[in-house]
Amino acid sequence: MVVRMEDEPVRFLIFCSNKDLDGTILKVPADQWVQFSKNTSVWYSSNNNWAPVLKREFTDPDHCRLFIIGLYDLEYNFKPLFRFSRFQKIVSVRGMLHPGALSQKSFKKKVYLQIWKLLRWNRKFIFHVTDEREREHVLTQFGKNTQVAIADNFPLLLEKLEIPQKEVGTLKLVSIALISAMKNHLKVLEALEAVGRELWAGGNGQLAAGIVEYNIYGPVKDGKYWEACVELIKKMPPNIKVQYHGAIEPSAIREALSRNHVFILPSKSENFGHSIIEALSAGRPVITSNNTPWNGLESSRAGINVDGTNITKMAEAIGFFLNMSSETLVEWSHAAHEYALKAVDIEKIKGQYKRMFGVV
Repeated sequence: MVVRMEDEPVRFLIFCSNKDLDGTILKVPADQWVQFSKNTSVWYSSNNNWAPVLKREFTDPDHCRLFIIGLYDLEYNFKPLFRFSRFQKIVSVRGMLHPGALSQKSFKKKVYLQIWKLLRWNRKFIFHVTDEREREHVLTQFGKNTQVAIADNFPLLLEKLEIPQKEVGTLKLVSIALISAMKNHLKVLEALEAVGRELWAGGNGQLAAGIVEYNIYGPVKDGKYWEACVELIKKMPPNIKVQYHGAIEPSAIREALSRNHVFILPSKSENFGHSIIEALSAGRPVITSNNTPWNGLESSRAGINVDGTNITKMAEAIGFFLNMSSETLVEWSHAAHEYALKAVDIEKIKGQYKRMFGVV
């Protein structure tokens, strides 16, 4: 992303691929600037040929910043760092240096980060992080002399939605996220299997009073991981209903949340977790791990934080909401919405980004 700052407001030029993670071509005009908002334009590239486009736009070292989102993509993260040597570059790590994230494909990431260190890039660029915890992850990898700027994420806060009618012993769960090991869908399914077995056994071999529906939305990022999820879905007890809906358009998220009682996403790590704060703002209590910024949920009656590796604790959290009355869930829904509103300070976040981009 090119950030141009000749005058206020800051102008954003976003360069990205016109393909989704699964290779699907986006239904947008390609290879031209598309006006997204008053001060933001997007170039959806069909061939990753970003250099000529940026060369035309990236002309003034005093008033332009190159904001690179992510670390590991060859075309959109690595190669741009070699270009435009006179310009300031800001690298947004997006939670990719969290220990949980580094544990996935760890060998490749260690080699990649070692290349960064050999090139001494940690002293040439500014690293963008969203909180003090993520700042420590950067310093652990690259050393104390690394330049780090803290600017929190801008969340999309939704209007509070009505909770669908609920009976004690019924529950509708929803996840909206990329399908990958990082998001822990498989652990959710293992916990649901445990809940289903207990309900089934409680009925002495007959279907006990208790049904859980689990709705999964999001593109598959890791095919092998999803295959393991599908195999487990096939073995679910009859009182556990799992449905995969595929990728979801942002405009449809509100409707998906409105049809469910509780949002669940026990990620191994999240530097922010946009879908989590969106669900909370919509009034959906959340079951998530302790490895996100959204902690203290239970004390706020906004949800439950669990150990994402502990199937028993996750099953207990699901069971807690399964046995909740509709009246009590309405109270938790209101608390979830209030939690989201109190957790976000938009004016403070704006100030952080202005300082990072050098416009104050």
